[in-house]
Amino acid sequence: MGEAFTKKGLDSPRLMAEMLMAHVVGCERLRLYMDPDRPATPLERQTLRDLVGRALKHEPVQYLVGEGWFFGLPFKVDSRVLIPRPATETIVQEVLQHQRATRGAGAKGEGVLIADVCTGSGCIAISLLKNLPQVRVAASDISADALALARENAVRHGVADRLDLLPGDMLGPILEHPATRGSPSLDYLVSNPPYIPDDEWDAVAPNVKDHEPHGALRGGADGLDLVRPLLRDGPRLVKSGGLILVEVADSRAAEAAALFGGEESLKDVRVLTDFEGLQRVVCATKV
Repeated sequence: MGEAFTKKGLDSPRLMAEMLMAHVVGCERLRLYMDPDRPATPLERQTLRDLVGRALKHEPVQYLVGEGWFFGLPFKVDSRVLIPRPATETIVQEVLQHQRATRGAGAKGEGVLIADVCTGSGCIAISLLKNLPQVRVAASDISADALALARENAVRHGVADRLDLLPGDMLGPILEHPATRGSPSLDYLVSNPPYIPDDEWDAVAPNVKDHEPHGALRGGADGLDLVRPLLRDGPRLVKSGGLILVEVADSRAAEAAALFGGEESLKDVRVLTDFEGLQRVVCATKV
């Protein structure tokens, strides 16, 4: 199975094969190694063959098993949302490091308010809520279906009471949220918006282009159509010393950083690299 996935060019072929096998058998992936001689039933073999066939046609394995992992946590995923990716963990890591640097190693996020724009599955918001047990997050998405799935994930991880899921476009619902009216109130504004530029769309892998929601992928001619409104309205919501972090296409990171640098209310603009060393997240501090 892994060899077939490798030949088809699937990402992480061994991991994908293990995910399918564990899903069919109904166990954690670790159990596959603890009981390697367990024979599969005829139904399990047929189910696995069917799923492998779909995966070889580039249907995402995470959608086939209904789950993807992010920052060490399992998230329910389906075609309503993007599949969480390790590159996006860069945002979570930076927020946690900033909290430790400003509040100490045992920071729990007391009194901290975060806005997560284009929340999708809720993976960023929920990971922050799990790691900062006193923080609160307001998360927006234009897709009601995505918000419904994010709510399921929040309940699954026991953080729904600290997560406000807000329907609407970009910062619109954040601007209307009671906690953000009147004065800068956000400690962090984070977002993984659609950012694939039009000139890169044809090269997108078929498992992404043919299955994941286009509205959560495409960012316009230069990939920055959704970054500009974040910069237009976002800084006035963030407290002095707070951070704005936005994921972008690595090919447009320098251009996005220049946009951030042109905003007078922001300083210390920098580009953070992801686990592959790609320029992935533009980060700036509110003056």
